[in-house]
Amino acid sequence: MKNIAVFASGSGTNAEKIFEKFQNHPEARVKLLLSNNPKAGVIARAAKYNIEVCVFDRSILTQTQDILNTLQEQNIDLIVLAGFLLKIPDNLLKAYPDRIVNIHPALLPKYGGKGMYGINVHKAVVAAQEKQSGISIHLCNENYDEGKMILQVSCELTEEDSPTDVAAKVQQLEHKYYPEVVEELVRQLK
Repeated sequence: MKNIAVFASGSGTNAEKIFEKFQNHPEARVKLLLSNNPKAGVIARAAKYNIEVCVFDRSILTQTQDILNTLQEQNIDLIVLAGFLLKIPDNLLKAYPDRIVNIHPALLPKYGGKGMYGINVHKAVVAAQEKQSGISIHLCNENYDEGKMILQVSCELTEEDSPTDVAAKVQQLEHKYYPEVVEELVRQLK
């Protein structure tokens, strides 16, 4: 049985889709939710699935080995980022090479990087009058939104689409494809 840790900072709709996918999965389970936001909605979502929660602040993540130690103590095999807003530190990247996956709500390399998350991305897409948006699922490296691409899926946009409309279209793709990609990554683990 492979163990998954989910990192999330917000409401957690993508995280919950991962929780659902692996609730009674024969090959893997979500063993731990980690969040830097003690008020994040994702914490209540994790409780519904009896998933252990670890809340920490930025300094614990970036200046200590505590998070890495927790992951290793829990025998975590794969880290899934689901709306996690802090940069992943080098100690985690080194300990989990090609085992940290992220989802971005745009077609990278456009609209990626520091500060480009959530509605900020969709506002930028609308302001640029893009005809398409979508999702990018990628492995993490030391730079925001620059890791090896696993999957991109697009959706058509209209001139009438607001940032909220774009967010809704993109979220449908996220909820459909992210759990499937995570499942495939679990199957590739040795």
